[in-house]
Order: sequence, then C-alpha cells, then structure tokens
Amino acid sequence: MSTEVSKEHIAESYRKIQSDICSAIESADGTGLFKSDHWNRDEGGGGHTRILEGGSVLEKAGVNFSEVHGPFSDVMKQSMQTKADAFFATGVSIVMHPNNPHIPIIHMNIRYFEMNDGTYWFGGGIDLTPHYVQREQASYFHKELKDVCDKYDSAYYSRFKEWADDYFFIPHRNETRGVGGIFYDHLSEDEEHSKSSIFNFSEDLGKLFPKIYTHLINENRGREYSEEEKEWQMVRRGRYVEFNLVYDRGTKFGLQSNGRTESILMSLPRQAMWFYNLEPKENSPEAETIALLKKGVDWLS
Repeated sequence: MSTEVSKEHIAESYRKIQSDICSAIESADGTGLFKSDHWNRDEGGGGHTRILEGGSVLEKAGVNFSEVHGPFSDVMKQSMQTKADAFFATGVSIVMHPNNPHIPIIHMNIRYFEMNDGTYWFGGGIDLTPHYVQREQASYFHKELKDVCDKYDSAYYSRFKEWADDYFFIPHRNETRGVGGIFYDHLSEDEEHSKSSIFNFSEDLGKLFPKIYTHLINENRGREYSEEEKEWQMVRRGRYVEFNLVYDRGTKFGLQSNGRTESILMSLPRQAMWFYNLEPKENSPEAETIALLKKGVDWLS
C-alpha cells in the first residue's frame, strides 16, 4: 500500500476535514460554538465528537471523527460474512438540525474500512432533508454534488444519486427521507479508479460540505415562520429519527461494534413530534413537500 493512501494518512485527512467543517459552521451560525469530547474505545482506537447546541441558527449540530480498530465480534463477522478477524475504520459523520424550519437538515458521512486480510473500501454520502422542499435549493445542492462527481467519473452522479434514493428511503412511510443526494459504498480500486482517486473523491466531498450548508443557511436564515410551520418541522424530524433508528447502516454498525453510544446517536434532534394519522391539508406547502418525497426526481432539470 502506498504511503499516500495509508490508513494513517486517510485518518489524518478526515481529522482535518472535521476541524475545518466545525470552524466554517461556527462562523455561519454566528454565536454557537462546538464543544469537544475526546473518547477512547476499549477494544482499540477512539474518536473526537464535537457538538454545537443552542446556536443562533443551529439547535443541534454534530461533527464526529472516529478512528477505531480491533478484533471482529462474532456479530460483526456474521453480519459482514468475513473470515478476517480484525478491522480498522475511520470516518467523519455530520448531522445538523436547524432552528428555522426553512433551513434543511443535512447529513454527510465519509468513511474508510480495512480488514486484516487486505480487503478495504471507501463509503459515504450526503443528503438533504428539507422540512419544506424548495426546488431551486434542491437543484443547487444536486448541481454541486454532480460537479464533484464529474471530476472523477461522469457516471458517478447518476449511479450514486440512484443509490441515495434507494438508501435514504423509509419503507414503512413509502417516502424518501428528503431530496436525496449521493450515496456510495464498498468502493475500492479497479481498472478505472485507483485507491488515490477514490480517496480524493471522498476528500472533495468532505470539503464541499461547508460551502453547501453555509449557502443554504444564508439563503434561509432570515425567513419568518409560524407555529404551524415549527410544528411541521417537529413532525419531519420524527421521520428522520425513524430512519436513523430503524434503517441506518452506520447506526447499526456502530452499536454492533461496541461503538460509543453518545457519538452514534448524535444524529438525533433534541426535539421531535409524532401525531396519529397526520394528513396535510390539500394543496398546502406540507402536502406539496410530501408529494416530492419520492425516488427518481430529476432535480437538475
């Protein structure tokens, strides 16, 4: 393995991405500051969780870096169907829950996984979850993602967008979590893509995050909202919670690998609501949003 893409180099790059994102988001929020929580994992490695709460823009934001290693548990070996007995994993995961319902929730994750039998892969993704879908902002988001994807492979965007539509889907609600984004997993070197290229792609995705979210914050931070719109935000947060606790692979892997529960569940909002059999009024902004929470929407047209 070349030194430029060693697991140590990847972890160091991800650690810097975490720091840069926190600095940019603090600046965008204006008053909120991230608190640092360094932690160790008994089986090997640890991480750095940074949490902002009670900001001017953000009710809760989490930016987590982890670098963990150690033996596979029996549950992990069975889940991953591998004979390898040890692993190394590093990554950055982000979720941001704003105060204003017109600012969307955003999630990003970039990660690297390596086993002691020589197998490795990169994974990650970024998706946007507006409480109220605004087409022009969804288009901006997807265009920025396509531009990064196209630097590395002209087929990446369409492939990873479809993957995101399938992944960020809530089957029991028959709706997508938001307006999608991109998602990829188990990417490793092949005839067309070197390990360095895949790593650089994951880096560029991480570096794109503060640009995208700062733009979306500034577009919406001054918009007024009603109590009814705030209540709808709480309902949409509830859907977010449902996905993360029932379907999210990262949550499942973290808990199965004896990860740190507080860091794994940092993605959850401080508040959410559920109402029995809630039906938005016909032709309302809420109903229009629900109508757009489906797979296969072309946000670039």
